[in-house]
Amino acid sequence: MGKLPIDLSSVTTVGLDLAKHVFFVHAVDDQGQVIVAREVRRRDLLSFFASLPACLVGVEVLSG
Repeated sequence: MGKLPIDLSSVTTVGLDLAKHVFFVHAVDDQGQVIVAREVRRRDLLSFFASLPACLVGVEVLSG
């Protein structure tokens, strides 16, 4: 059975957990409802972001 299509048009904010090969993406709408919470492989990351409307993106910051 295939994946159900997800309507990404309501995404307003995305959190991105950085990694070498698999990233964790958490996207919400303006009401804070989770639209996407899943892993995305590096090779699919650009196409994932290309499918989103303009939105705020928060990226994990590591301090050394």
